[in-house]
Amino acid sequence: MPAPIRSIVERLASLRLTVVLLLLAMVLVIIATLDQVHLGIWAVQAKYFRSFFVVQQLPGTGVSIPFFPGGYLVGGALLLNLLCAQFLRFTLTWRNVGLHLTHFGLILLLVGELLTGLLSVESNMTIDTGETRNYAEDAFARELAIVDTTEPGFDQVWSVPVSRLARRAPIALPGCPLTLLPVQFHENANFAMRSDAPNAPASPATLGFGPQIVVAPAEPTYRPNEENAPTAFVEIRGPDGLVGTLLASLAIERPQTFTAAGRTYAITLRRTRIYFDFALTLLEFRHDKYPGTEIPRNFSSRVRLRSADGAEDREVRIFMNNPLRHGGHTFYQSGFKNNDRTTVLQVVRNPGWLLPYIACVMSGVGLLYHFGSTLVGFLQRRRPAATTPASSTAAA
Repeated sequence: MPAPIRSIVERLASLRLTVVLLLLAMVLVIIATLDQVHLGIWAVQAKYFRSFFVVQQLPGTGVSIPFFPGGYLVGGALLLNLLCAQFLRFTLTWRNVGLHLTHFGLILLLVGELLTGLLSVESNMTIDTGETRNYAEDAFARELAIVDTTEPGFDQVWSVPVSRLARRAPIALPGCPLTLLPVQFHENANFAMRSDAPNAPASPATLGFGPQIVVAPAEPTYRPNEENAPTAFVEIRGPDGLVGTLLASLAIERPQTFTAAGRTYAITLRRTRIYFDFALTLLEFRHDKYPGTEIPRNFSSRVRLRSADGAEDREVRIFMNNPLRHGGHTFYQSGFKNNDRTTVLQVVRNPGWLLPYIACVMSGVGLLYHFGSTLVGFLQRRRPAATTPASSTAAA
């Protein structure tokens, strides 16, 4: 290895660097735990652990600056440190097999967390008894959906992420004659009927029932039992000019319709949908209780799984600690609604879900081998020393 490269590798494999990175990780966990009171667990994960830098806004300025290394930076540096130490310090011998396994277990654990942060998706599927669904709704992402409902029996859908609405730039829809221009966007909002607030400013909305609603911007909430209502006023333009301005919000569940260029459209702001190549039909939901009490004993959903190509058609029972795994997704029994007639399934897609288990087994086996072989060697060295005095006395 050339001397300059070896010098760099030695610096990256430094034990001092390991200690510094571990201290940074500890501090990161502490400040994230303290900030969890204000942001909630999911926002804390995104801000502190799934970022390269923790960004903080300067009070009264609106300027954000990085003030601490984030989880991706600390974890990436620790991964590089472990790799360099592994190939620089340890030779592949039977004596060091335990250390090799332990190091590779830690490396695999860091890689697994990286894959989880980048690729995992959590969503929810809500199904009424007798209903069939082939999609889930993302737990965090939101989208503006524009649906061409002109043709009976066929809907063409365009979706726009909420992040694009926040930019307030014109949005062209491929294959659609409409152009959207967000004129206002609020991450969260409160609502009132205009009849209850007659002195409120006039609404920018001219379509749908937006003119009858008063929108008041609100601070985003991060409490686990509360949800933000992203809201936007969107100006819609067609080939013949301005169609109108429409109010879209997550708090407005019913789609609003309008016509443009001789076609009928429905628009709604909703949770981002994730479509599958299979469908689930809820056959029965059970909410069992302990006899004579209202204490829940078990929640379970009996569903029918049918693939789009008809190759698979079977019934599955989903209950606590017994999820359904299919098509790279895992369906957990999460909750229920509507007097036990509606089930809520948590859907998780995590391509790296096996890596933490493999990493823990590797590290555990490595530690057992290393300390076990060290203990055996220590006992073997003590045995001759313990028998020497007895041999000397017998000779005397």
